[in-house]
Amino acid sequence: MIHPTAIIHPSAELAADVEVGAYSIVGEQVVIGRGTRIAPHVMIEGPTRIGEDNHIFQFASVGAIPQDKKYKGEPTELIIGDRNVIRESCTLNRGTAQDKGKTIIGNDNWIMAYVHIAHDCIVGNHTVFANSATLAGHVAVRDYAILGGFTLVHQFCTIGEYAFTGMGSAIGKDVPPYTLANGAPAIPRGINAEGLKRNGFSSEAIQRIKESYRLLYRQQITVKEALAQIEAEYGEFADIQSLIEFVQASQRGLIR
Repeated sequence: MIHPTAIIHPSAELAADVEVGAYSIVGEQVVIGRGTRIAPHVMIEGPTRIGEDNHIFQFASVGAIPQDKKYKGEPTELIIGDRNVIRESCTLNRGTAQDKGKTIIGNDNWIMAYVHIAHDCIVGNHTVFANSATLAGHVAVRDYAILGGFTLVHQFCTIGEYAFTGMGSAIGKDVPPYTLANGAPAIPRGINAEGLKRNGFSSEAIQRIKESYRLLYRQQITVKEALAQIEAEYGEFADIQSLIEFVQASQRGLIR
């Protein structure tokens, strides 16, 4: 399952059925779970942990040191979950000692060509990164979010669950859950209604998310006032509680 031209460091731990293609390099302190396929010409550096049933395509750079001048060789790591597809020429960096010391990518993510995920990012599950989407350091992307091609995300921003960014968006502040954003700088354009339908949200749930969005963005009231109204009208629902908690926790502020 390992091509004779591949180079595997003696300290690397590969499950018995891992495939490693021609001229790929797996460095020290790399752990790869069963069913994972590594295409030719992939570079994996450690400390890196990769779960099961992932497919990493050619020319990807996985687990390289962070692009951060403060990095001084500390033993930080990259953690990748299960069933991720990582396409050609992606760059996924390890964390830094100044933050969590970890870059974490969850399960079932679809990461297309030329995507960059920088140090200390946290990516959830079932996300989609279209070609050349780029995360700066310390970014969080929550479950089921979709980043359009060439989306750029500033340091310390958070993309909420089920959010969607259009092609070429420049994200400088937090994008709330369920929100559709586009532009440079990105502004809110409504809710990701189609994405919610595809993921099984009922028409009633979509309607209350739409009304909550209207209160947050379309009324001439403060965010605090909007949250109070949203809580009063829809606070009993878990999907709206997620929105409220996201807004309350925002450190960079919301796109407007």
